[in-house]
Amino acid sequence: MLTRLAARATVAWLGLRDAALGGGDRERGDVPGWVLVTAMTVALVLAVWAIANQQITEIIRNALNKAKFGGP
Repeated sequence: MLTRLAARATVAWLGLRDAALGGGDRERGDVPGWVLVTAMTVALVLAVWAIANQQITEIIRNALNKAKFGGP
């Protein structure tokens, strides 16, 4: 699974690099690149959340319990 993810990330990076350097069809703009970046970000967040769900929830819960929201 990690090998496929690394391969996809490499292909995505090469595509973004080529788009940034002026390759590709100029009429399409940068929308495909931003869609790809957004999709990869969502995948990364979901992967981290799946691995560390309990720890992240505990960190957020502790932070909210320690925060003072304008009370006495």
